[in-house]
Amino acid sequence: MIHVEQKIAQEHLVKTGTTTVGIVCRDGVILASDRRASAGYLVADKEAQKIHQIAPHMAVTIAGLVSDAQLLVKLIKAEIRLKDLTTLRKSSVKEAANLLASIQYRNIRMPSMVPGIVGFLLAGVDEAGNQLYEIGVDGSISLTDKFMSDGSGSPFALGVLETQYKKGMSLAEGKELAVKSVNAALQRDIATGNGLQVWAITKEKVEILMDLSINTGVQ
Repeated sequence: MIHVEQKIAQEHLVKTGTTTVGIVCRDGVILASDRRASAGYLVADKEAQKIHQIAPHMAVTIAGLVSDAQLLVKLIKAEIRLKDLTTLRKSSVKEAANLLASIQYRNIRMPSMVPGIVGFLLAGVDEAGNQLYEIGVDGSISLTDKFMSDGSGSPFALGVLETQYKKGMSLAEGKELAVKSVNAALQRDIATGNGLQVWAITKEKVEILMDLSINTGVQ
């Protein structure tokens, strides 16, 4: 308990913020994020990379402490690669999500490990279909067939997603909705800003659809 309280105190010492969005579409999954990395009232990075490919058919968004996020992304990439080599097959999206959630759960509860204060949205496509998971800082895992948002600007993004999401959207429609939802956070959340990225995850590939680095919201 003391170890977790110390980490929570560290998180409040250097406040972080972001907005990440995941949208399940007919032909794949859309991931989007802003580009600002903040440390309290300081804009630490105007071109932060908050979406990362972790496998040929999977990617994650990150929301939390930068050092923890960088380490955990490296760990999950290595673990998936090792599992693929060991089993001589590609890991499923569900397996990858459970693996990342297990790392989160173990890190936050074992005093010998450094807990990772990071929230993830994990998107992937395999034989089971288009999948979007939210993985919490405590190792919790949630699957949705619609949309999710994480980070300090998520309340603004969720308002747009709740009103405009439609089941069976195309990737083009999902991209447009992702831009609208992140833009809502860009306009109202001071920790969200400096442009956005939109990625598409399909059965064939992981692709960057939009990459804008700007200082104001997308009009």
